[in-house]
Amino acid sequence: MTGPVDIGGISDQLAAQQIELPSWAFGNSGTRFKVFATPGTPRDPYEKIADAAQVHKHTGLAPTVALHIPWDHVDDFGDLRRHAEAHGVRLGTINSNTFQDDDYKFGALTHVDPAVRQKAIDHHLQCIDVMHQTGSRDLKIWLAEGSNYPGQEDMRSRQDRLHDSLSTIYDRLGPDQRLVLEYKFFEPSFYHTDVPDWGTSYVQVAALGDRAVVCLDTGHHAPGTNIEFIVMQLLRLGKLGSFDFNSRFYADDDLIVGAADPFQLFRILVEVIRGGGYANPDVAFMLDQCHNIEDKIPGQIRSVLNVQEMTARALLLDRVALTAAQEAHDVLAANAIFMDAFQTDVRPALAAWREARGLPGDPMRAYLDSGYQRQIADERVGGVQAGWGA
Repeated sequence: MTGPVDIGGISDQLAAQQIELPSWAFGNSGTRFKVFATPGTPRDPYEKIADAAQVHKHTGLAPTVALHIPWDHVDDFGDLRRHAEAHGVRLGTINSNTFQDDDYKFGALTHVDPAVRQKAIDHHLQCIDVMHQTGSRDLKIWLAEGSNYPGQEDMRSRQDRLHDSLSTIYDRLGPDQRLVLEYKFFEPSFYHTDVPDWGTSYVQVAALGDRAVVCLDTGHHAPGTNIEFIVMQLLRLGKLGSFDFNSRFYADDDLIVGAADPFQLFRILVEVIRGGGYANPDVAFMLDQCHNIEDKIPGQIRSVLNVQEMTARALLLDRVALTAAQEAHDVLAANAIFMDAFQTDVRPALAAWREARGLPGDPMRAYLDSGYQRQIADERVGGVQAGWGA
């Protein structure tokens, strides 16, 4: 498209967008070799939520914050919930952790030892107790389980044990709560991973019931994977429960969403909209990123704006013309219509759209000018900064 872009026709749809922020993105992170500290990093969940609220304040896109247990453990989750609401946000997804305990070296929910499995199950039941206090709907499970060498483990038995463990957890959910099972191609297990792909996740959740769904992390795929096809299929099957948006160049890099391949993000959102997954309460959008070298809050602002921009482009896709070209087998016309939407510069129109709603036209500049980054760097002196494991 050339000339000024009119987004008035998609205004209401844009206003419905919500992107959940991960609490851990505001803590320190790094590589396998080094975790880098930065001035102003939160020291507890309360400060993480205060920082997350800045993203929502400047963008209007991020009204909820996901928690990670035990990293975000507090004595009174009701008080944490009130703290979030006082800052204009809510608590969202509860993420479990069965990958930082010595007992889980050879598996947690899949472990051959019933005592270890029960310990992992009990952790998830505790997470459900937290959900009752925070008002959270989703329990998201990612399992760092598998094996490194052929013959090391009985892969089929591990799938059976996983089903049994997940069934126990699922049965404890409240009537309005969901189990969301994430998958990951590899790492830390390099020969086989117990939930390595969308098919395995789908098979496991389908066996549990209607309130068990799949989480698709955009970085958790082999190079060259057609992620939008997976999105389409899971929406078609009614089992796409949530996204973890991030980006990667080589493996699971957890970079700012859209940084490596904006076109891929656009293609994904086209299928989300096509399949009825946009502005759908049953399909949650969330970020899952590690800001290793950039400031945390601006990194999250950049991320949600990237999602918003590609959403606007996807909403502007002329689907009537596209369908006509597809049905006529006009390959070049169909591709041209698709690319025309992707190449549309919606940034000036989005800036005006934000200002019309009382938001900064340039959220990044507004945040940098607010002085909040300098304030937290000056005030958060002493204590232990949050990071992996806290």
